[in-house]
Amino acid sequence: MIKVNLQEYASSEYGLRTDQLDALLRESKTLGLTIEPVGGTTGRYRLKPSSTVGALDIDGVSVLIQPKIGIPQLLSLACYAMGVYKPQEQHLFDFAKAETLPDVLALALIAAARRAFSRGLLRGYLSEEDALHTVRGRIRFDEQIRRRYGIPLPVELRFDEFTEDILANRLVKAAAVRLRRMTVQSSKARRGIGWIAAILDNVSLLEFRYGRVPEVPFDRLNEHYRHVVGLARLILLHSEFESFRGDVRASGFLIDMNVLFQEFVTQALRETLEVSDRTLRDERGIGRLTLADKNKVPLRPDLSWWDGGSCRFVGDAKYKKIVHSSVPNADLYQLLAYATALDLPGGLLIYAQGEAEAAKYKIRNTRKQLEVVALDLSGSLEEIFERVKVIARKIESWLSEARQLPRDL
Repeated sequence: MIKVNLQEYASSEYGLRTDQLDALLRESKTLGLTIEPVGGTTGRYRLKPSSTVGALDIDGVSVLIQPKIGIPQLLSLACYAMGVYKPQEQHLFDFAKAETLPDVLALALIAAARRAFSRGLLRGYLSEEDALHTVRGRIRFDEQIRRRYGIPLPVELRFDEFTEDILANRLVKAAAVRLRRMTVQSSKARRGIGWIAAILDNVSLLEFRYGRVPEVPFDRLNEHYRHVVGLARLILLHSEFESFRGDVRASGFLIDMNVLFQEFVTQALRETLEVSDRTLRDERGIGRLTLADKNKVPLRPDLSWWDGGSCRFVGDAKYKKIVHSSVPNADLYQLLAYATALDLPGGLLIYAQGEAEAAKYKIRNTRKQLEVVALDLSGSLEEIFERVKVIARKIESWLSEARQLPRDL
């Protein structure tokens, strides 16, 4: 197997056989990978990933796309965005010797499972239906008559079983099996994955597909499972591109940094500003917004602040790679369209540090102003949150200005 080690937005050259090239071309869209032949050579290609990072194994090719912020930081941000843990719990991914993403994921899941299972496997009541020779629970009279035609035994029953075969344990087992399909190099990680599978031997193995990885509600009885279930959901959500194409199987774990940055910024600002998703909404919560009359030119801003039915602030979070030092005109046009459609005095563009510099743009012939800020993702989550507070104060300033202006809507 050839190992292809890349870094987001950076070009690398590799010699590839025809079958290896074909495998990468098949997965190029999934990987966000650009593949070009190197001029003057035979069988040598220039590979350049975009915003997708992670690991993928496909038909004899192992691809690792390193994030600029590092694997532990990547997973810390992803877990925080999902509500798995708070900033002070960043130690979950402190595995300095684990070089590959599957190894880090496996070691983190194993550590979280050992903590959760140390109190015994979580059990709960699961509603079941079965035909038994002794009565327990409730008799399903309709089914008894339909299936048994008056024969008294067995009895069609519905009852609650106190069992370990519950959703939380099913998610953890499914994640461990998904990790087993990846290239895990650490023998400690492989043994740990086997240990999880053995502990959960009596738990059903389900295949959670795209968009169907359910959440688990937590309370004082199962709070100790929060980390391990959160990690399991993270693994299942970001390896669900796994598919079969003929005899070729692709398996791995990929994250789009554009999506992650947006989700992290939104969650961090909500917590810092102490508001819910009904007040500070993401693109899914804004409803129908259009730039033109008759519902034409739909718009979906990443961030918007709502007081009841009135929008008071709009913003966008961008991780995208900027070729030049200035902010792309398209991003400013987009933000201006949001501010115009919502009748706001302007808006805020939030970039990842290193992708744009802070700036303000006063729009000619209007009273609107667009502001650009950069969020540094290096350091601990506590340090990042101190930087988020600066952005939160800017949003509060925008809110104050928007509330003082007359509305023409």
